[in-house]
Amino acid sequence: MLKVSLSQLKAHSRRFIAITLAVLLAVTFLSSTLMVNASSTASLKASLGEAYAAADLVVSPSGQLPLAQSAVDTVAASPLVAASFASHTIYPQVRVGNSTLGAALSTASPVASLEPLTLISGTWPTTDSQVSVDQTTADRNKLSVGSSVTFLPSVTPIGNAEGISTTVSPKALTATITAITSTSRDPQRSAFAQFEGTNAALMGLSTTGSVYDLLTLKLKPGTNVSEAKSTLAQALNQPANTVQTAAEKTTAQVAVLTGGQDQLTIVLLAFAGVALLVASLVVANTFSVLVAQRTRELALLRCVGASRRQIRSSVMIEALVVGLVASALGVITAIALMSAVVALLRNNPDFAFATLSVPPSAIIAGLLVGTLLTVLAALVPARAATKVAPLAALRPSDDATVHTTAGRVRLGVGVALILLGGIGLIIGGLNSSLLLALPAGAASFVGVLLAASLFVPRLVAFAGKLARPAGVPGKMAAANAVRNPRRTTATASALLIGVTLVTMMMTGAATARSAFDTSLDGHYPVDIVAESYPGAGGNSGSADSGIMTAQDVDKVRSIAGVKAVAALKLVGTLTAGEELMPVYGMTDADAKTLLANADNRPKGTTVIMPKGTKAVSGSLQAGTQSTDVTIAQATTDTFGALASLDSFAPLKETDPQLLEHPSIVWISAQPGLNTAELMTMRTAIAGTLHLNEYQVSGAVLEKATFSQLIDLLLLVVTGLLAVAVFIALIGVANTLSLSVLERTRENSLLRALGLTRGQLRGMLALEAVLIAGVASLLGAALGVVYGWAGAQAALGQFAHVTAVVPWGQILLVVGVAAVAGLLASVIPARRAARLSPVEGLAMD
Repeated sequence: MLKVSLSQLKAHSRRFIAITLAVLLAVTFLSSTLMVNASSTASLKASLGEAYAAADLVVSPSGQLPLAQSAVDTVAASPLVAASFASHTIYPQVRVGNSTLGAALSTASPVASLEPLTLISGTWPTTDSQVSVDQTTADRNKLSVGSSVTFLPSVTPIGNAEGISTTVSPKALTATITAITSTSRDPQRSAFAQFEGTNAALMGLSTTGSVYDLLTLKLKPGTNVSEAKSTLAQALNQPANTVQTAAEKTTAQVAVLTGGQDQLTIVLLAFAGVALLVASLVVANTFSVLVAQRTRELALLRCVGASRRQIRSSVMIEALVVGLVASALGVITAIALMSAVVALLRNNPDFAFATLSVPPSAIIAGLLVGTLLTVLAALVPARAATKVAPLAALRPSDDATVHTTAGRVRLGVGVALILLGGIGLIIGGLNSSLLLALPAGAASFVGVLLAASLFVPRLVAFAGKLARPAGVPGKMAAANAVRNPRRTTATASALLIGVTLVTMMMTGAATARSAFDTSLDGHYPVDIVAESYPGAGGNSGSADSGIMTAQDVDKVRSIAGVKAVAALKLVGTLTAGEELMPVYGMTDADAKTLLANADNRPKGTTVIMPKGTKAVSGSLQAGTQSTDVTIAQATTDTFGALASLDSFAPLKETDPQLLEHPSIVWISAQPGLNTAELMTMRTAIAGTLHLNEYQVSGAVLEKATFSQLIDLLLLVVTGLLAVAVFIALIGVANTLSLSVLERTRENSLLRALGLTRGQLRGMLALEAVLIAGVASLLGAALGVVYGWAGAQAALGQFAHVTAVVPWGQILLVVGVAAVAGLLASVIPARRAARLSPVEGLAMD
């Protein structure tokens, strides 16, 4: 039977090329998805985890207190550690020329392999009066090697590692720039001018003494990472989860962003599961049609002496060879595809941190799954053929309908899966349980495919009424859909799978984007805040420059990139339990414009307080008047007390409280601005308001950086939809081609009875368009439901999920699918029309 299998591969290479292409694309899709998961983690590690990306282990502080010098010494003395680097970051103000910027000054690593930044020019700082500066800050402020900057001391005292306040008296530091470095891609540092210096320089500017934020280290060769983690944690007398690998630390960082849930990784793993399901269905569908066409051929082999076992072995050998070759080509294609995508992304400065990662699982899973799926898909119909007596198998078989036992079983299983899977999908979505929603959704979709042969042909026949004006070809196209339900369903299922996946991902991506935006709007409610104390002085140096005038605020509105501006007005002081806070007010119209998250907008006599406020009511004191108010919590603890100016009047300009509290201006930025544009806008705002740049906090910069990370994930995932579309189109082309081969004698008979070549081509084209149209509409409806339910299940625990349906994109997909069905029929129809009736009737 080995010779028979090899001869089949050679004799029917055209058929096997089609199935090879289908398997290749399915494996490409699966392997690419696994690479997306690994590459996304690597990209997050290169941005969120840039500070420790090169480390074997990362030691974090336990609780709120930083690491003490004793902890650093303990790790350095460990026999397991080859090198270590204790890092610390402070946020002083730095004078650059006539401007004062907000800076992030970090410790430069004495260990080159643990330094997160890349040296572009110059030499690393070696003395306390030397610093490096990032390329972006250098370009914006015209700094170069040899320039001088002055750091003002950090004025925010923090408890040291022993919990005791220090009495260190920091002094200003004038330093020379000795190096230009790459710009950190850490979102938390993106809003600051980035400098690095010696540890002694940082300690001299800080009130904290010798304390550290993070400790990264390299282990000695051959050291077991798990044992090293537990040993170091025990030596430091810290919890085990404070000593992590770089990947674990990155995951923890992502969990902080997503409210304690590592949902990004879960979503990507779920996507890999969806890809596996789709690959299974497409390959099984295509190969089943191929093997089903050979039922007569296999039965003839049985008649001439081949046993059932030999028949099954023959088909398995064919499937094994095709599956292995196609899977290997699919893995290679996936690597090439992902390399091209990442290379394209890295050319965009906003996605320079994109990193390609090819995990062994992507290669192994692609080879194993592709081969296994091909073998299983071939085995099922082969076993069905060998169970029938050879002479019976030579006769045409009846399709499964509601009038046959097989049809009733198929319908029962399909309906049961639809109902049970649908219930599980609803419960999983409502409870934000992706582990329940994913298998439930997969089960319901399998149920739809099992029951498809019982309703798809009827829907196609119903739609066929639209083809009646085409005459005989139109009527015959509609009749064919009902006459051979198996053939119609096989063709429709290929496109149904692809359109469902594409629509699901479009809806899921749009819904996820909206949910992420809502979450970020909660973390960063205000884009830009300009704040100044009266008499504090700004960059003009005058004593009254701390007061931002109405004229200055109006000028800010004309700055490029500014969407809206509002000057907050002090309305009084709020007493809530033990808390006493100044309350600012803004109009309801301004709140709607500036605050994207409605939970942060004050209404009526309700005052918005920081997240975590325990009081539910309080008293607002304005002069001699006291008003009882209710308290609502903001979405973040960085929010101040905010009231509505539509309900509370601002204090009079002569009120002495105005001299005790800062002037505040809130600014919202136009969407879509990149980091460079936002930093330019912040500089312009500071100049217009006569403030130092550090007085203009740009939370929008951090928000933009996080948005870039999310956009990268969604962009790469969405890019995989192209592969899904190709899988669907190949499936349609395969089934149409095989259908034409199967109907060679039938089509030749129609030609002999008078059907012209043009009418035959028209019949096949109309049949393809009808099937593609019905499949795409069904797929679009299913995709919208699955996309919304999946997003709700994956993201509902940490963000408010509102279904967002991109109707324009979905209608485009439906239209493209219908046109694709038409194009897929061109070659098979042409081949059928070129065959002479006599030659076709003579073929078996």
